[in-house]
Amino acid sequence: MKILSPRVLRALERFNSAYPWDHNTHYHRWILRQLPRRFHRALDVGSGSGDLARLLAERADAVKAADSDPMMTAQARRLTPAALPVTFTVADAIADFPAGPYDVITCVATIHHLPFAQALTRFRRHLAPGGTLVIVGLSRAQTPADHLLGAVAIPANAAMGWLKNKGRPSPRPVSMTAPTRPADMAFDDILREAGDILPGARLRRRLFWRYTLVWNQP
Repeated sequence: MKILSPRVLRALERFNSAYPWDHNTHYHRWILRQLPRRFHRALDVGSGSGDLARLLAERADAVKAADSDPMMTAQARRLTPAALPVTFTVADAIADFPAGPYDVITCVATIHHLPFAQALTRFRRHLAPGGTLVIVGLSRAQTPADHLLGAVAIPANAAMGWLKNKGRPSPRPVSMTAPTRPADMAFDDILREAGDILPGARLRRRLFWRYTLVWNQP
């Protein structure tokens, strides 16, 4: 469904490139509000430059951060103070899943790179009783509600970029240099599969082409 002409889209792309901001980092504070004030062990899957892992380390006794990209993992290590209880590791989230259990598992803009059902099953298996899983994911626009939310996000995205960069053109933050790919699952399919694997999971469509999932292990 095309909302804007190619000319307008090109102009928006130039604007957004001049005033970049990280949609994933935007949700980090929301993620923290879903978690206990203190917890023992946390795992951040797809940790990228480590921004969320460092925030989790302010509440956790130990944080393991896993990412399949060696270059991003090296960046994360360089950006992280040695005093923080974070261990960064290069690992495939399916084949080399770091053994739990974990009180908290987070996964931001990563699960669409993975076999969805298999990843959720791994998360469930390694989450401690009473633990919390929080996912911020991407979905493919399919329904009128998806397209409407996407249309609302277009001007909001440009405004946020302008505000966050204080009206000054800026380079992309390190967190935005990780490899990306488009989502291939629609939200309704995500909702159905997640409900089968994680009964009681709470999913919501969100602004800026994201959805959220929160689930507590019984």
